[in-house]
Amino acid sequence: MYRKFGKTGENVSVLGFGCMRLPLLGTDSTQIDEEKATKMIRYAIDAGVNYVDTAYPYHGTGLGSAGASEPFVGRVLRDGYRKRVKLATKLPSWLVKSRADMDMYLNTQLERLETDTIDFYLIHGLNKHYWPAMKEAGVADFLAQALKSGKIKHAGFSFHDNAAVFKQIVDDYDWSFCQIQYNYMDEAFQAGKEGLLYAAKKGLGVAIMEPLRGGKIISLPDEANAIVDRSDVKRTPAEWALRWVWNHPEVSVVLSGMTTMEQVVENVTLAADARADSLTSEELAIIEDVKSLLKERIKVDCTACGYCMPCPAQIYIPGCFTSYNDYWMFDKTPAAKATYAFWSLIGAPASKCVECGNCENHCPQSIPIREELKKVVKLFE
Repeated sequence: MYRKFGKTGENVSVLGFGCMRLPLLGTDSTQIDEEKATKMIRYAIDAGVNYVDTAYPYHGTGLGSAGASEPFVGRVLRDGYRKRVKLATKLPSWLVKSRADMDMYLNTQLERLETDTIDFYLIHGLNKHYWPAMKEAGVADFLAQALKSGKIKHAGFSFHDNAAVFKQIVDDYDWSFCQIQYNYMDEAFQAGKEGLLYAAKKGLGVAIMEPLRGGKIISLPDEANAIVDRSDVKRTPAEWALRWVWNHPEVSVVLSGMTTMEQVVENVTLAADARADSLTSEELAIIEDVKSLLKERIKVDCTACGYCMPCPAQIYIPGCFTSYNDYWMFDKTPAAKATYAFWSLIGAPASKCVECGNCENHCPQSIPIREELKKVVKLFE
């Protein structure tokens, strides 16, 4: 269940608990259902999961302020659980304006997480815009001092851009690890397989986010299920997707944003038997056929990460695109229109877009959100 995390020298569980999609009380993303979430995380730790990942804005009102996730994780890891895990969180790079800001955010995060040290500290969401700004602000000195003081144990970064930019960032600093988006639908997207192999060759540990593509590939259409049924080994769509990522020996830990205890139990069970190079050529061919089918149906490459939020017009952009893609991927299901109506009710319909472009400045997938929302309006309104 454990793999070496690159040059960090640490042994980490192949399954990590990602704290971006914890169960909520109602529809308010800032209100974590602490009773359910605590049971889930502690169950996972008791079963051997030793990597817990969070970030400054998770479960907040947007990228500009601190969310509820870090303080909650600090409480969850009381009662001796902190000593049993490797804790990861991230410096909000887009909020950093100076060298002093970096120290301020790190010290704040240490307090919020109720800890003296962060095992794996990432510069959050690096791309071609944020990385030059971070270098100019003195990130190399900041990381050197944070490592020397013991406030962090290992320095890494999470990434949202193309493979060329990824390689440049890998080469610009002596990183210990990185975090990239990777799943069987995104093998050639962002850092992709090219970046995965490059990082591993450089000795970096690699953590994987979005292994289920924001939950998009756990409910397959009938045509895709028919492809999966060709296999003699019966697996759920989630198991197929997770095993595909774990099949890569370059992958150290896979972060799963689990929202129910049932998902935790299933994922922990699968992780106990996760091995690299374990899928047969026939099984890999099945996944390729499913991938081809779904690729033909997806209209907007949105993973519902929420980086585009909050929208000044109150549009819940990830929900709009989820409904839009679901309509096309799952045989024009009527449920997609009902779901879209729900998002419009708790926020605003896509037709209220004022085309300010704020969302596009933060979108990790570089989606032309304003143009795509017009297609949503045409379909659903």
